[in-house]
Amino acid sequence: MRDALTPAVGWLLDHQHPDGWWVGELETNVTMTAEHVLLLRFLGVDPEPIRAGAVRHILGAQRDDGSWALYHDGPADLSTTIEAYAALRVLGVDPSAPPMRAALAVIRALGGVAHARVFTKIWLALFGQYPWSGIPTVPPEIVYLPPWAPFNLYDFACWARGTIAPMTIVLSRRPVRPLGVDLPELVLEGTERALTRVPGAGPLWWADQLLRLYERLPWKPGRGRARRRLVDWIVQHQEADGSWGGIQPPWVYSLIALNLEGMRLDHPVMRKGLAGLDRFALADEKGWRLQACMSPVWDTAWALRALAAAGLGPEHPAVRRAVRWLLREQITVPGDWCVRCRGVPCGGWAFEFDNDLYPDIDDTAVVVVALWEAHAREEAREAIERARRWIIAMRSRNGGWGAFDKDNTRELLYRLPFCDFGAVIDPPSEDVTAHCLEMLAAIGADERDPYVADGLAYLRRTQTPRGSWFGRWGVNHIYGTWCVLDALAALRAETLMAERAAAWVLRAQNPDGGWGETCHSYVDESFAGAGRSTPSQTAWAVLALQAAGLGDHPACRRGLAFLGDTQRGGTWEEPEYTGTGFPRDFYINYHLYRHVFPTLALARARRRDVAGAPAERPEAARPGAALARGAGPGTPAPPGGRS
Repeated sequence: MRDALTPAVGWLLDHQHPDGWWVGELETNVTMTAEHVLLLRFLGVDPEPIRAGAVRHILGAQRDDGSWALYHDGPADLSTTIEAYAALRVLGVDPSAPPMRAALAVIRALGGVAHARVFTKIWLALFGQYPWSGIPTVPPEIVYLPPWAPFNLYDFACWARGTIAPMTIVLSRRPVRPLGVDLPELVLEGTERALTRVPGAGPLWWADQLLRLYERLPWKPGRGRARRRLVDWIVQHQEADGSWGGIQPPWVYSLIALNLEGMRLDHPVMRKGLAGLDRFALADEKGWRLQACMSPVWDTAWALRALAAAGLGPEHPAVRRAVRWLLREQITVPGDWCVRCRGVPCGGWAFEFDNDLYPDIDDTAVVVVALWEAHAREEAREAIERARRWIIAMRSRNGGWGAFDKDNTRELLYRLPFCDFGAVIDPPSEDVTAHCLEMLAAIGADERDPYVADGLAYLRRTQTPRGSWFGRWGVNHIYGTWCVLDALAALRAETLMAERAAAWVLRAQNPDGGWGETCHSYVDESFAGAGRSTPSQTAWAVLALQAAGLGDHPACRRGLAFLGDTQRGGTWEEPEYTGTGFPRDFYINYHLYRHVFPTLALARARRRDVAGAPAERPEAARPGAALARGAGPGTPAPPGGRS
């Protein structure tokens, strides 16, 4: 462990920015780059400066069968493959080239564009390659709905809200601009009639039909004023770096909508937005690519926790720089969250460099714990108190916490035919709730605190029969279970619940000593804890066992050995996607995950060995004591569970 920990700490120190932060690449599927190419074509911007690099990146991610996937080793994804194919055609790749013929064969084998997701169809409709009559509509007049009314803007999660607002302008304008190429080959013979039908309308099919009738009216009172209000809303929501929400989807559609409403490319808002996208771009031997987002606050908080666990004291220059940078990043201005949580000053942190309107509850909780563990308690006292008050105020009615909003739980939105992709609401989740409880425990709360008690009750309700917890923002049950076990250890709480969880972690270990779980577990929960071993997920499992008091268990030692054996050059390789954007639809390979979490696990193990303490964290209870003695868990796994 010592041999692996020392170079891991050195690697982390070498990769800190002089200002104090860390950030790793946020790798996603190729649609980010493909849609950027289409955005440039729509706005009339020449893609020549990125042409060669974008082609290299997109083709480099193509699999042997000709498809592109949502995640490493995932199944062929129709919409991703269509967007990659369309972007390559725009970039001038010969459609008769073998990679293009292979891609087209996959598209046609999967049913063609008629079976693609709505957002892919919208991208094609912008260029006349798909009929607007086959696109579900959401009218700009949605902006008039008050926050208490169903289907208002604030019913949507912040990432969906920022996308829906400009999208309503696009859907009402139905523009068609030249693509430069025609793509009739995307339509499978016999599916032509399906192109003009809106699939998946479900129980609210009548709503789409009424909206279509309304769109055909020659006069729509309030339409012009609705668009103007939306333009004002969009402009007011632009961040300092030119982005919208610090993420790609609302960013690109805001630029398109504003351009449709008359903003030329030389308008300050447009110039700022386009320039900001350059900051999210990466170019190297893998090609030119656009990141969906950047994660410096999240990465820095976890790097700081790893260094603190490794024994770097508060006076170490790297620790000092990280603490000071994090304190400067705290957000104190109001944002969209105020609509459901009035009269509370903000004390949160965002995920990104610039995203003041959407502080992140999850980031805030982890930052506070990082500051506490780095012994910056006096320096950060006021910031921590502001964060505590804000997080308590943001708790939802069911006792848990979501990521950005309070009580953002109106599932009726999923019945809209428009919402066939990604998460559109932000309900409480087990992992965010666990981080909030861990934060409250760090600053002195215990089970007698009503917020803690309600949060524990929420976790008790959401534990699966097998003993694990769902992971909303990390893949998947390994992540969620680790988050909860860390919180329970910090609170010295719920021994039986923790024993069941630790027993599940032990059963999920792979023969090589590591742990893994693929994104397919979001589609089929029987795959929870099943997958090729990865450094980040092995670290989460080791950390979970350490939190459960099983740091001396042979399984934990095998996990640590796996981390030591797979380290290369002070760090780890991990092509697998272990981060989650939208379960089922959008996944992330955080390039720093493969490093910070193994470093944290190794550091806690060494601290335990040096101190000879019975637990890896001074405040931890020993919920896994029965398992360590060889006794069974409190509740056995259900028949057919992973063994």
